[in-house]
Amino acid sequence: MPAARSDAALVTDVHRTNDYHELPATEKQIGYARALAQRSGVVLPWDVQQDRKSLSAWIEEKQNATDQGRFSSYASSKQVAFAERIARHKQRQVPQECFRDRTMMSKWIDSNR
Repeated sequence: MPAARSDAALVTDVHRTNDYHELPATEKQIGYARALAQRSGVVLPWDVQQDRKSLSAWIEEKQNATDQGRFSSYASSKQVAFAERIARHKQRQVPQECFRDRTMMSKWIDSNR
């Protein structure tokens, strides 16, 4: 007679699946997708919301589409705040061109830490 398995062993077997496409989308993932859909003015398809893999692909596609905006190359608000903190500490000015180019801002931050 085979040995009885504990409930804990059964639970861990259920969660060992490598079938990523079979996992349902998380609430956090669905919430982010809905916000992204609202921002970009598109409808979030029902079938895309059913599993993590297809929802992740949809999110990535829409993120890439929205990243092509007019201000997409500008420094982020976190970069600006950090650079201004460094500038105050070192009693310097952040060059104006850094605010319009995130790569340039990153280099300025790295060189002035």
